[in-house]
Amino acid sequence: MSLLFRSSSPPLFRSRLPPHDFGCDDLDLKSGGKLDPKSSEPDFILILITCGYLLRRSFQNKPQELDIYDELVTFYYKQSLDHFNYQPQSYITFDQRYIINFKYWEGVNPNIPIFAYLGAEGSLDNDLSFTLPFASRYKAMVVYLEHRFYGQSIPFGSLEKAMKNTTIRGHLSSAQALADYAQVILHVKKMFAAETSPIIVIGGSYGGMLASWFRLKYPHIALGALASSAPVLYFDNITPQDGYYSVVSKSFRETSETCYEIIRRSWAEIDRIAEKPQGLSILSKRFKTCAKLNRSSDLKDYLDNMFSGAAQYNFPSENPVDAICAAIDGEAKKKTSDLIGQVFAGVVAYMGEKPCYDVSDSWHTVDPTDQYSFQICSEMVIPIGVSGKVESMFPTAPFDLNSFKNDCKAWYGVSPKPHWITTFYGGHDLKLVLQRFASNIIFSNGLKDPYSSGGVLHDISESIVAVTTAKGCHCLDILSAEVDDPDWLIIQRKTEMDIIDGWISKYHADLLQFKKSDSH
Repeated sequence: MSLLFRSSSPPLFRSRLPPHDFGCDDLDLKSGGKLDPKSSEPDFILILITCGYLLRRSFQNKPQELDIYDELVTFYYKQSLDHFNYQPQSYITFDQRYIINFKYWEGVNPNIPIFAYLGAEGSLDNDLSFTLPFASRYKAMVVYLEHRFYGQSIPFGSLEKAMKNTTIRGHLSSAQALADYAQVILHVKKMFAAETSPIIVIGGSYGGMLASWFRLKYPHIALGALASSAPVLYFDNITPQDGYYSVVSKSFRETSETCYEIIRRSWAEIDRIAEKPQGLSILSKRFKTCAKLNRSSDLKDYLDNMFSGAAQYNFPSENPVDAICAAIDGEAKKKTSDLIGQVFAGVVAYMGEKPCYDVSDSWHTVDPTDQYSFQICSEMVIPIGVSGKVESMFPTAPFDLNSFKNDCKAWYGVSPKPHWITTFYGGHDLKLVLQRFASNIIFSNGLKDPYSSGGVLHDISESIVAVTTAKGCHCLDILSAEVDDPDWLIIQRKTEMDIIDGWISKYHADLLQFKKSDSH
């Protein structure tokens, strides 16, 4: 069984996008500014003047001038390894990277929020265009916070050293990451004398879950949270295991019934050919694999991830599901075509014309330094599978918790805690619980995103709201705005901003009221 919950499973948060031609790497990140990875931790003096502001930075060691018109500036914060214990290793520190975008910021003002983008399971480098539509609208600063153990925020400065040390590795958790973010956000507010500037945390996917949990755990720091594509209900069997693949199947079926049926029938055909004496060689040739297949499951995993990735990241400007189905349907009209040729036509449409296709067996191996694989094996247990009880274009492959536990023990020496997330953050009876005490959370989901099956799709209260779009995909609303964005996406972002407007207006009114009370 794969680490990712079934023998052919989606790339669960392992990267922003699976390796295909329709991804965030192809988007214009519009980062523009220059990063200075050598920046020291500064002391700041903030001077406000009538026509703008002047920001000066003085270093204890080597003075450097900060050009406020650079869009991006990189900083490092000396972060504690452990926020919750008092053992010797708890006091180890590491450099946590955070990057600030100053492009739109008009200075300290209780009406102007600071957006804190909560990094997830990867380097910040590909996320630096996220939230810019919001920063532009509010003239806000954006602070991008890198998740511990990812990117440049790694204890000892060595991923291999950190992940192979079982004592240190045990500090890779969502709770520790949230505490990191709390420390850095407070530091940034103090650094800019921005104590009255409200904080809005934003994240997508795993980062979206972190954003919602941050608002629940640190309401004194974050005024509100925008949790994009956050499957907070996909834990502890709250959402049926079939949820993810049901949405993928629905997307393909709505695009083309013929395409759906060809994909559904192709799995058995692949197995049938693989059982022949030279079956794997035949499949290798038909799919133009770069290396000969060792097992048919490698090919099926490859196709599974391709179909899942296309549905999850079905951006309106590319529509990869449409592209795959158009190619499959076109090939099906040829008299000499067969199922294998039809599916391969979809591969070419998705991946492009290539001399060969890398159908590796990476999903059957485990890298001991893979950070999110460890998180999946410890606390982030999201049971995704195909039970066979729900109609699907994928073959039956149910999630098996016992097998999963055995694999994790063999790989990392840890036993997963499948109930911990709902114990620590909640999840069961979410509406009943949150409407009693929580506020100011937007759960945004595109219903074409397979992870929307585990998302909050209905309002919980007046201030914990669900914003959904029928045609949206994974994290689309927090990506950079494009000139060809459809009207429904523009409306979605405006709806989210209108909600944030309400939070800020109430915050400002409360601030004025408290000041009046203090003056009497």
